[in-house]
Amino acid sequence: MIKNLFNTAHFIILLLISSVALANEKANEKAIIDPSARFHPVVSERGMVVSQEMIASQVGADILAAGGNAVDAAVATGFALAVTLPRAGNLGGGGFMLVHLAEENKTIAIDYREMAPASASKDMFLDAEGDVDNSKARFSIQSSGVPGTVAGLLHALDSYGTMSLKQVLTPAINLARDGFPVSFDLSSSLQARQKTLHKNAASKAYFYKADGSGYQYGETLAQKDLAATLGRIAESGRSGFYQGKTAELMVAEMQHSGGLINHKDLVNYQVIEREPVCGDYRGNSVCAMPPPSSGGVHMVQMLNILEGWELSSLGHNSAAYIHRLVESMRRAYADRSSYLGDPDFFPVPVARLTDKKYAASLREQINLDEASRSSDIRPGLDGNAAGKESTETTHFSAWDQWGNVVSNTYTLNFSYGSGISVAGAGFLLNNEMDDFSAKPGSPNGYGLVGGVANAIEPGKRPLSSMTPTIVFDTTGAPMLATGSPGGSTIITIVMQMVLNIIDFEMNVAEATAASRIHHQWLPDMVFYESGVSADTLQLLREMGHQLKDKTSRLGATQSIQAGATGTMVYGAADYRRDGSGAAVPALKGKAVVEK
Repeated sequence: MIKNLFNTAHFIILLLISSVALANEKANEKAIIDPSARFHPVVSERGMVVSQEMIASQVGADILAAGGNAVDAAVATGFALAVTLPRAGNLGGGGFMLVHLAEENKTIAIDYREMAPASASKDMFLDAEGDVDNSKARFSIQSSGVPGTVAGLLHALDSYGTMSLKQVLTPAINLARDGFPVSFDLSSSLQARQKTLHKNAASKAYFYKADGSGYQYGETLAQKDLAATLGRIAESGRSGFYQGKTAELMVAEMQHSGGLINHKDLVNYQVIEREPVCGDYRGNSVCAMPPPSSGGVHMVQMLNILEGWELSSLGHNSAAYIHRLVESMRRAYADRSSYLGDPDFFPVPVARLTDKKYAASLREQINLDEASRSSDIRPGLDGNAAGKESTETTHFSAWDQWGNVVSNTYTLNFSYGSGISVAGAGFLLNNEMDDFSAKPGSPNGYGLVGGVANAIEPGKRPLSSMTPTIVFDTTGAPMLATGSPGGSTIITIVMQMVLNIIDFEMNVAEATAASRIHHQWLPDMVFYESGVSADTLQLLREMGHQLKDKTSRLGATQSIQAGATGTMVYGAADYRRDGSGAAVPALKGKAVVEK
């Protein structure tokens, strides 16, 4: 079945043409998909899964075709990505999930972020001179927090799914046991990380051939140890990972290499359900993750600032528009440096940061003709407060025929995490401890500066930029599920998706394809993708903005948009990451995947 994906191009094209025609026959749907648009989404009446890896998208769509809901599909996709996208999909990491239940009209934020082991300490990554040892913080086994992915996915399934654990795990088990064709993207990423992964015997054995060479495009990669680990989860649920053989293998790896995670840390890990952070933007409700994610707070904060201007009249990606984006981003990230952390350990002033009056006060500080200097910007709640994450995260969205929606972002942090795998268990360990502030004022691996709010403490969850998001229209119905990888850039990427759809009325494919920019306070630099005009860039320079030579890509959103009547959904996989796919459940249980 999987190999046939590579031979279905003509069928996919015909499907898309017919789908577009069907959509355009529905008068109320024409506002979503215009035949004259440069980019067109994938269309479905039966739900959809969009992820960074096409085989995993197919797994989720097959679950929908078999009668599962969006949560069932999301959990199946999450476990499948642990097999087919090992640099970001994972069992050894953590993340956040937003779930909207249509019948109850309820949205839940599921926090399954990694957690610092009980023996972790504030100064654990400082050398004898008191400076941060980046190698230890990012690539040693001590950089691994207690993984939350398995607990989080199982919690979602147990609480809001309809299928058995065996049903949703079987596809991932089969992919790991029998193997799957290596994509060009996977082959390239393994080649790029070969030096790091070869340093660990287990990682070398799992992801490379016996002679140490890499897998080429189209060759089959099987992962027997991972299949066995997934099988134990299918058989015993949570205890099949956090106790028993898998737990013993993890702890043995820790003891062998000087890691901190012990049996008690694993048993004590808890998933936390939290209230989403929601803000009103032009009558639409934008809901995202609360702390320890900084995504929801600061996206709402930036939208509050931007709401004071008629952005559509400025022109998309004009100098005037980008200037307003940058100045809003600059102030939000300055606040992030001081006020955000794990709310179970630090009082995060969410209400104050997302207050529209506070946003208005920040807006008044912005000179519309001249760039601010980040050195002059301080966290704003106190007036004079002192300022004190990987691109290889991955996101997927799921939407079922009943209107249930899932937006999920999870990660190992860096590409392939710490590079260290658990011998005998088949999965990589995260290096999320680097997302803590190892030393106030020192940047992490993504250049983000933090302070005491995000200091290392036992049992604490590190601050994150992951921003799984669901947007609801003026009637309260879900209209968009989106999210992205991208480390520190995630928040601004997701926000631009929201702006593209609400302010500029783009369809989800157009919104995905549009060029992006990013600013994060420090460094004082505007990052931009190709596609922003040279004239615009020159105007920004004249306003005083410091520009970074164009970035190859910013993020990779995986998004689903509702049609105007609610009967159709439109999906867009982001072309910025090779291998991404939107999968539609077929009538007879076979998914169709569009890259």
